[in-house]
Amino acid sequence: MINTIREFWFQFSQHRGAVVGAIVIVMILLMAACADLVFDHGPLDLVAKPFLHPGENFQHPLGTDSLGRDVLAGIFFGTRVSLLIGLIATIIATTAGVTIGAFSGYYGGRIDDGLMRFTEIFQTIPAFLLMIIIVAIFQPSIKVIVIAIGLTAWPDIARLVRSEFVSLRDREFVEAARGIGMRDIRIICTQVLPNAIAPIVVMGSFVVARSILNESGLAFLGLGDPNVMSWGSMIGRGREVMRIAEYLSIIPGVAIFLTVVALNMLGDGLNDALNPRQKKR
Repeated sequence: MINTIREFWFQFSQHRGAVVGAIVIVMILLMAACADLVFDHGPLDLVAKPFLHPGENFQHPLGTDSLGRDVLAGIFFGTRVSLLIGLIATIIATTAGVTIGAFSGYYGGRIDDGLMRFTEIFQTIPAFLLMIIIVAIFQPSIKVIVIAIGLTAWPDIARLVRSEFVSLRDREFVEAARGIGMRDIRIICTQVLPNAIAPIVVMGSFVVARSILNESGLAFLGLGDPNVMSWGSMIGRGREVMRIAEYLSIIPGVAIFLTVVALNMLGDGLNDALNPRQKKR
């Protein structure tokens, strides 16, 4: 176990971009954890006059929005919401994708055909358009947004898991498990899935990044949850006053950009560390 961890860290540390991405993600997580300690007011509290530009007031270094809310507090507290949306949406997408992909790849035949046709139906509909429809029908809220993002992100995971299961289902250890009478569901969960976990973890990091971007896109169109402060909702509110206070959109936009880039670099590093043979090829 210790040797495996050392090997993983060695492979991961060779990817400098991944190390930088990991550091950025840790800093973002610390922002989310320490928001209540850094600020004595919430992100929706009116703390100063509206449209204070960055650097104009020492107490509010990133300025205030159109209602007098602290932009820096919004960035810190918005970290929690944006990451929460990304993580929960990824859990939903991964659960659905792994379940469908595992059964499809393991059993093959008609089950495979049926599940893959079902997956293709979702893939024929533009994902962002489907998210807009779902959120517009059920009214914007964090719960609806998370479900909408999760329901549109699972097909790629399902196809990835299916391909992994197809390559693993006839291996010797799987045949041995069948030979001793182990049930299919137990074989899937204890024998095949653990050997397919590496690409799923890598894909998960990319889905988190994509989910944060999708929430931002929905908020920009006015489909964000008005009762919470997220980076996407900050951009959505800032677009209405873009001509006189462009910083209200630029600052959260930079936060989203850095987070998404860091998650993608982290995903690349995880891919190199978890799939060293693929790197050598």
